[in-house]
Amino acid sequence: MNIPNNLKYTKDHEWVSLEGDVATVGITDFAQKELGDIVYVELETLDQTLEKDEVFGTVEAVKTVSDLFLPLAGEIIEFNDSLESDPEKVNKDPYGAGWMIKVKVSNVDDLNELLSSEAYKELIGA
Repeated sequence: MNIPNNLKYTKDHEWVSLEGDVATVGITDFAQKELGDIVYVELETLDQTLEKDEVFGTVEAVKTVSDLFLPLAGEIIEFNDSLESDPEKVNKDPYGAGWMIKVKVSNVDDLNELLSSEAYKELIGA
């Protein structure tokens, strides 16, 4: 199970990478394995400002649809458009080419409430 140490995590299995005040968000390796083959990623919140823990989109796998929760309050400024034609990138490379959104973060201190890689490993029993 791949759980990079340089990222922050949520209890809802999203990961966050922060550069300045822009966060990149995706789902974890654990989440994509639990979901199975991802067939569609939907995001209707581009250019919207959302609060922490609000739903920013959904991910559809062969057997289920799951909501995606925003780990940090802010404005959704970019969606990984390549997922529209190739949603399998989330399965193949969840921390790289399978990233989902970029968020201009309202409060960088929200990052302190997220889980470290060690705490996330403990959460999922890895």
